[in-house]
Amino acid sequence: MKIFALTFLASIAVTPALAQDLVANGRYQAVLGDCAGCHTAPGGKPLAGGTILETPFGKIAVPNITPDRETGLGNWTEADFRRAMREGVSPGGKRLYPAMPYPAYARMPDADISALWAYLKTVQPVRQAVEPNLLPFPYNIRALMVGWNWLHPSLAGFAAVPGKSAEWNRGAYLVTGPGHCDACHTAKTFLGADRATALTGASLQGWFAPEITDAKPHGIGSWSIDDIVAYLKSGWNSHAAATGPMVEVVENSTSQMTDTDLKAIAVYLKDQPAGAVTRTANALPASDPAMRAGAKLYRDNCVGCHGWDGKGERLIFPPLAGNAILLQPSAESLMRVVLEGAQAAGTKSAPTAPAMPSFAWKLDDGEVAALLTYIRNSWGNEAAPVSAASVAKIRANLRGR
Repeated sequence: MKIFALTFLASIAVTPALAQDLVANGRYQAVLGDCAGCHTAPGGKPLAGGTILETPFGKIAVPNITPDRETGLGNWTEADFRRAMREGVSPGGKRLYPAMPYPAYARMPDADISALWAYLKTVQPVRQAVEPNLLPFPYNIRALMVGWNWLHPSLAGFAAVPGKSAEWNRGAYLVTGPGHCDACHTAKTFLGADRATALTGASLQGWFAPEITDAKPHGIGSWSIDDIVAYLKSGWNSHAAATGPMVEVVENSTSQMTDTDLKAIAVYLKDQPAGAVTRTANALPASDPAMRAGAKLYRDNCVGCHGWDGKGERLIFPPLAGNAILLQPSAESLMRVVLEGAQAAGTKSAPTAPAMPSFAWKLDDGEVAALLTYIRNSWGNEAAPVSAASVAKIRANLRGR
């Protein structure tokens, strides 16, 4: 800490108390940005990188951001770090890919970036070399990012919206800035940039990140502000439970945010309109062959946990009735959960972290399709049926990982 205090700003006397406050703020900025979620590999050392991200263009390995001099950020300056965060350019002019969401981080003020840098300098150095660029030709040519950045320039900071409350603007900043919710929940163009229909759901890494606008029934229109806060804080509420990539977001990021920030996020999300195209489907009748087959499969495999009424058991088995995640236009996540199983988030307020087993060994593609079709069209749910072909595709992708 003494070395850091002397080198951080040589022209200003930094007391130990101020240095500690700076690092504490930086640690919170890392929470807001979910740095651990990407930069800490499963079973790996904190922030030492190695996580593999699957993008539409290929795979990218997340780099080491510990202060190791050979394999991390140990030889970077704060100016280097700020440029990477704002412009997507690392020392030597090396271009970063927007899988590192610098277009969102560009909205962070200088003080918060400085605090984050101060915190990263205190992290234990880990010597772990990572080659981030695993992309195939021509996407592995980093110089292409010059054109991408020209077409999709980062915003210069966050501008508060006049007429909106300070709480709403704080939520807008967190969602569109360090929280980078658009990275998962907004569909992308063929060049990998965000579409204009923000937060209306998108496929990512073999999952479908659901719509989180105030839409009904496939968004969070039926959720209250308190429901959103509870979900982000614990991974659970009366409507749904976090699964898939959202588990690590809750565990590493939102569960560690202040209640004030969580409420600000909820206020902002509740004010986001649904996409221009309303995606609806008429419920299949109980007499439909897929519904009859699905009802039997549900009785034999699911009713013991989720109940005849689909209401589940709070903090143990998530509800299926009225669950917006089940009603998304894509059943990608649902098929994956049935085939692969799932583990809920484990947080201070909901530490149980129950799991659902895989049914890939027991149910064939047609049975999985019928089961999900039944669940998506029962207890008032209305969503498009699931095909055996789509289940087969997900199963093949899981085998090929």
